Amino acid sequence: MNLNPLFQPKTMAVIGISATNDRHPANVIFAKNNHRYPVEVFAVNPKGGSLHTEVIYPRMADIPKKIDLAVIATRAELVPDVMADCIKAGAKSAIVISGGFTEGGRKDLQDRIVSMAREARFPFIGPNCLGVYVPLAVDTFFLPVERMIKPQTGGVTFVSQSGGILVDQMIKFTQQGVGMAKAISIGNKAVIGENELLAYLARDPATRVIAYYIEGFGKNEGREFVLAANDCPKPVVIMKSGKTPGGNRAVSSHTASLAGDYTSFSAAIAQHNILEAVDENELVAFCEVLSSYTKPIQGNIGIITGSGGHGAMTVDACSLAGINVPELSEAARVEIMKNLSVSIQAIAALANPVDLTGSAVDDDFVACAGVMGASPEVDCVIVLLLPYIPGMTLDIGVKLSNVSRQFSKPFIAYVPQVEKYNMLIEGFELNGIPVSPSIEGAVLMAKALVRRKPC
Repeated sequence: MNLNPLFQPKTMAVIGISATNDRHPANVIFAKNNHRYPVEVFAVNPKGGSLHTEVIYPRMADIPKKIDLAVIATRAELVPDVMADCIKAGAKSAIVISGGFTEGGRKDLQDRIVSMAREARFPFIGPNCLGVYVPLAVDTFFLPVERMIKPQTGGVTFVSQSGGILVDQMIKFTQQGVGMAKAISIGNKAVIGENELLAYLARDPATRVIAYYIEGFGKNEGREFVLAANDCPKPVVIMKSGKTPGGNRAVSSHTASLAGDYTSFSAAIAQHNILEAVDENELVAFCEVLSSYTKPIQGNIGIITGSGGHGAMTVDACSLAGINVPELSEAARVEIMKNLSVSIQAIAALANPVDLTGSAVDDDFVACAGVMGASPEVDCVIVLLLPYIPGMTLDIGVKLSNVSRQFSKPFIAYVPQVEKYNMLIEGFELNGIPVSPSIEGAVLMAKALVRRKPC
């Protein structure tokens, strides 16, 4: 099946439009796409009529153009007939927003639309979903535009069985400055699921990282997914629910998925080219760092800080994550020392972490980063920046970014996330260096690079 019309539609029909209720999901979808995105949108309802100044077409066949994407937001029992009309009218794809199928005890309805879609090679996402959001292209989420939080355009595509988890994650990505290529809510994933999207996204030039929220798989789907993800040329990150008996029951009632044996699933993906995020914080951290760096590291971390306490906490976090903080050689310490300001040479601790103390200035951080960047003793540098140190300026992010570009190893920054420090943070992010608002988050980023295995 050709999935391009789902994500790059030039024409779209929204079926289920109300002539009187602007808050109806179909109306919200129509309004937010009409004149806002480069897609021509048509309203459909069997009663016809008009929506403000727009024509409401009674049937798909009445629309004067061929439709790339049909968004179906009608009662569940009407969906089979609506989908048949879409296929007959030559529509290329569909998103079924409507709920009330297998997850609501109506497997017969879902089987009917799956059967006709497979016979016609007609791709659809859903049912029981939000559909797709592609920056600057299309948005089928039935959420009012004034309430939507939209991340900047970037390289992460997030595929989720839960629309709510997807929207929450978009908020967290926005807060953390993680850009998205696509957001895809698949609901019951009756035809298009994780496996089909993995094959598509592996070839999608806009996607650098593929992330999933997974509730469960159908028969044999899980094994197929793990093997395909292992061969994927892009990082694949998974966050899964249904880890407990109670969670398993909740998954079944939500999207009628089989959560399966979580312990076996987790062990299987750990042996393959897949990262498992245990929670939303890990998911954000993994996606952010893998958007910038995909080359795996051994996990020898160099730490630069202006506070001994922050350095000690970072070493502890690295140890708990199973990654190494080696002591620097005497040669490396001498090289760092000779480039430091005279005022801190007697008080700086250089073993690793390198504690430059609260008396350090920008040039001290830059000098130390240059030595670590060039040193084979470390393969990743974590810089802990405390912007309230008197000698540090808000230009330090740009200065350290210039250093990182000279070396083929990842740099990761920790900066407290408050509006006052945005200029510093942007100096890193505009140059592709991930920034975490917590020490634990910075270490999680390094952990993702250690766990990332070569394909």
